Amino acid sequence: MFRLPDWMVYGGIIGLLVAVSLTRREQADAPPAPTMPGEEELGALLGPITPFDPQVVVDTPAVPFQPQSGTAFAVSGQGLWLTARHVVEGCGRPAVVIGGGQAVAAEARLSHDGDVALLITEGGPDPLPIARDGVLREGQRGYHPGFPQGRPGEAATRLLGRESLRVRGRGARDEPVLAWAEIGRTEGLEGTLAGLSGAPTLDGQGRVVAVTIAEAPRRGRIYTTAPESLGPILEAEVGEGEFAPGALIRPTNYGPVSDDLRRELRVAQVVCLQA
Repeated sequence: MFRLPDWMVYGGIIGLLVAVSLTRREQADAPPAPTMPGEEELGALLGPITPFDPQVVVDTPAVPFQPQSGTAFAVSGQGLWLTARHVVEGCGRPAVVIGGGQAVAAEARLSHDGDVALLITEGGPDPLPIARDGVLREGQRGYHPGFPQGRPGEAATRLLGRESLRVRGRGARDEPVLAWAEIGRTEGLEGTLAGLSGAPTLDGQGRVVAVTIAEAPRRGRIYTTAPESLGPILEAEVGEGEFAPGALIRPTNYGPVSDDLRRELRVAQVVCLQA
């Protein structure tokens, strides 16, 4: 009678035990992490200000202040708003429009560090969140809800990089700015984006990264403040912990999100009332 060698018998038993133990082991591996939206499209981190940043020149007429309208956005529920300085500079009676032909008077405080101004009213809506880390990447999208041509509208952009803005004429100055390439706007909105000055520039998380201050229509560019321009006025006037959560914004929904911000008066029109 044929008999298997002992080593084959014991080897088979050991193999069976190992196979049973492996099948009963708990498996808790997570699936691969998904790519963050737009992450593969982003470029290098935005570097610091340098003397070699490209320069863009803007001419302003050397005439007395002319009343104009712009955009502002809430940064505190206590009635603090940010806008572009040139929107209210020289205006004796700035006001924030609240709808129905009504506006509330505002006190303006101009920043010396950039084209930014703080407006103060009696009370206000929920504020927009501020991206205080100042981390930006070339190619990231920006969204600009406001009141171009004095009407509700918005634009979408991609960050190109840093430039230096030289303003000649009234209010002459040199100022570091961010240049953004326009990639979209409100359907049917043609021509200038005047009136969008002072609008927030929002990232994909709905956080304010800059203030919209100028455009170059022929180049298809929008210019905003640099992160360094926001710091001083926010540190001086706006405390920590006051900001409401933002909303995720994408090219497919920035129109409805902008409508909501205007409807909630978190983004509002600024006008200069006649004296």
